[in-house]
Amino acid sequence: MEKNNKNLNREIILSKKVWLVDKYNFFEYISVMLDGWVWITESLESVNSKISSTFFRQKISELITYINSWDSFSRAMRKIPSVFNSSEVFIVESWEATWQLSLALMKLSDDLKKIYDLRKKIKGSLTYPIIIFLFIFLAIAIVMTYVVPAIKPLFQDSGTELPIATQTLIASSDFVINNYPLIFLVIITVIFGIMFYFNWTNSWKFALEKMILWTPLIWKVYKNYILANIASTLWNLVWSWVSIVKSLDLTWKATNSVTYERLFEQIKEKVSLWNWIVKSMEEVDLEKNYFPSDYLQMLSVWERTANLEEISKKLNRQYEKEVDYSLANLTKWIEPIAILFAWIFVLWFVFGIFSAIIKVTDTIS
Repeated sequence: MEKNNKNLNREIILSKKVWLVDKYNFFEYISVMLDGWVWITESLESVNSKISSTFFRQKISELITYINSWDSFSRAMRKIPSVFNSSEVFIVESWEATWQLSLALMKLSDDLKKIYDLRKKIKGSLTYPIIIFLFIFLAIAIVMTYVVPAIKPLFQDSGTELPIATQTLIASSDFVINNYPLIFLVIITVIFGIMFYFNWTNSWKFALEKMILWTPLIWKVYKNYILANIASTLWNLVWSWVSIVKSLDLTWKATNSVTYERLFEQIKEKVSLWNWIVKSMEEVDLEKNYFPSDYLQMLSVWERTANLEEISKKLNRQYEKEVDYSLANLTKWIEPIAILFAWIFVLWFVFGIFSAIIKVTDTIS
């Protein structure tokens, strides 16, 4: 064991991120091993050999060390917040007391697998539109840097005042050629800014989510994805006998959304004063921009019947379907928008070139 730890310490960690696929496989494997009456440390040592991420393997080694020091599994998880979030720790802690840890771990694995599949579906649906826009921008860059500079001397040597369309085309080409390092730097900054979005301050996150709010098609996908996660997380926590107030507190943390964080903070305060959850949601979202009517109606059924399991499953399934519908709608609109954008550029280019040719021909005549 010590030899393995030394080998892990020598390895270079390229990324300190644990991927969802590794995480749900980890929970599933430990659950299966515990069902087979394998001791927890032996299960962790076994799964550690199957994980490809160096960072995750180091954290599993830390888990083993903590458990060998007489920490419970949940307490050991709590000491590694970079891998295990608060809701996962509370779920494991609740089921440890009932000696049904394997059941909780399998449920966590299933939920993480659903989130992974949903994210994969979103990424897959957006790949085609992104490729279309990349090809359009590549074509524009080639025209601006090679085609326009090649024909520019023909018009400049004519001594004729060029049309506005031609002047703007040449000026744009000059700007791209003279400032391409700056343009490249801006593009890289935007890409890395989006990649590290979850590491930004809350004010940046809130500003970005407000921008998303003004783009209806994207907002619908984003909102349905969050609502599906809320239903799944809330059910998981209440199913694990976590108090309602604590469940609400942990639910918004699992969404990674500043907008919903602020909403759930208000909801939690109202519920702690013995208000109903649905009524609290309606009061903090009067226009129902964040919690749709059907979502609230189904939650109210749960509050009246205490049948959280079935209602949460239905909500989760329903809003996973809503994500599919909103994604299909988004991709349906992106392609015509991309084509329209391409046509605008082509018309600008053609009009700029041909209007200049006509102007020069008239002058010569």
